[in-house]
Amino acid sequence: MQATLDEIQDFKGKYPKQLWYLFFSEMWERFCFYGMRGMLTFFMINQLFMDEKVANLQYGATQAFVYAFTFIGGLFADKILGFRKSLFWGGLLMIIGSCILAIDPKAYFFLGISFNIIGTGFFKPNISTMVGSLYKAGDIRRDAGFSVFYSGINIGALLGGYACIAIGKGTFLESFVPENLRWNVAFGLAAIVMTISLITFVFTRRSLGTIGLSPLEHKKEGVFYNGKKWYEYAVYIGGIFSIPLIMKMVANTVYTDWFMYTIGPFSLIYLAYEMTKHSRDEVKKLIAALLFILFSVVFWAIYEQAGGSLSIFAANNLSDKILGTFTLDPNGVNNSSNALFVILFAPIIGLIWIAMAKRKIEPNTVVKFGLGFLFLGFAFYTFYATKFFANVNGIASLDVFTMAYFIVTLGELCLSPIGLSIMTKLSPARLQGVMMGMWFLASAYGQYVAGLFGASIVSNVENASTMDKLISYTNGYKEFALYAIVAGVVLIIISPLIRKLMGDVK
Repeated sequence: MQATLDEIQDFKGKYPKQLWYLFFSEMWERFCFYGMRGMLTFFMINQLFMDEKVANLQYGATQAFVYAFTFIGGLFADKILGFRKSLFWGGLLMIIGSCILAIDPKAYFFLGISFNIIGTGFFKPNISTMVGSLYKAGDIRRDAGFSVFYSGINIGALLGGYACIAIGKGTFLESFVPENLRWNVAFGLAAIVMTISLITFVFTRRSLGTIGLSPLEHKKEGVFYNGKKWYEYAVYIGGIFSIPLIMKMVANTVYTDWFMYTIGPFSLIYLAYEMTKHSRDEVKKLIAALLFILFSVVFWAIYEQAGGSLSIFAANNLSDKILGTFTLDPNGVNNSSNALFVILFAPIIGLIWIAMAKRKIEPNTVVKFGLGFLFLGFAFYTFYATKFFANVNGIASLDVFTMAYFIVTLGELCLSPIGLSIMTKLSPARLQGVMMGMWFLASAYGQYVAGLFGASIVSNVENASTMDKLISYTNGYKEFALYAIVAGVVLIIISPLIRKLMGDVK
């Protein structure tokens, strides 16, 4: 017999058991996602022979579409599929896309990426929303739960972020993987772990009770029944038939520009329409959520240099020695060190928030956001400082680079898991999927701007020396640091206004 929603939400202890099931499903999906993300820019430059500026723009476009489709996936989940079916469909598409890339990543690059884009759009926002549904409104354990869930994301990111790129480059398992199959195996590994993610979800979904069922399903004689199945089939068919369009748009960044100019205004108009159906207090909370979303665009535009310009910087300008002893792939460190620090510190930060809340000294959500920007700014000043630890050949210290990622992590832990949580707190139940999608849509714009930022600091150094590239990259990171600190100060200054809009949400 399935547990009721009240039984699930009345759990004892710090975390509900269902959190751990979703944790493992998300962990393997993030292995797939971050494994792919970590390979994109390097693969495009070294295997598809794009120049660095084009690769940065292409990376930004690809990632922008990934996150933009989370808004669309959230919308269909809210109105038609429900979170569970949306997640399953998305996972299936990601497996197909990864298998296509494993067959021939050069010939089928954009086809495989397009499947993964649509699949992630259906998968990502909906599992986060189900985590929010495990908690009652006002439960102070919610932020800690999202912090643990965020650790699951980053265990996957750590493993996938290092393993996939290192296998592809031949610096990991080189004696086991033939040189001509390295990239096939790297992309194939993403398909295998995504399959594990989907199997995990299928075998544990009954523990979720009614959480995530389709809004079109109604209980009839003890069984849930959907009289409009053709709505679901239309979504599935539409997803498949959109693949050629997505391929065309992803391959040409001009189409990405048009898409980004359209999807943002459309989502705001749609949200404004939905606001007319809600009370004044609910509208205020939605406006507060929008302010968080807008500021997060700036955060992600800087943070997401990790998959673009920092990936190129790691390949060209970093030593492969850490602590003077251990040899590690610099791209692997770039892709995975942030995740390692999140794994180590997210549970600690979550418990600190709980302890501070009990003593009534916990910073409010807006101040946490502001602190996230300040840490991000200090981190990019540290990336800038790598130039002072470089040798005469322009090869900088991997230790200092890794320290910068530790500071990035502190900023991320102040903002990202709290952001997922606050979207579920500020959103009415009928709009939670849409608002979670808009949170990831903000990431899409951040990714898009990240590509533009990255292209701006490599455009004049394509044929330059390693030292000239070092100077150009690090000077760009100094500018990004300033943007982050200014945004953080502004956010903290206006925090009383945002807190007023949030009403009774803490």
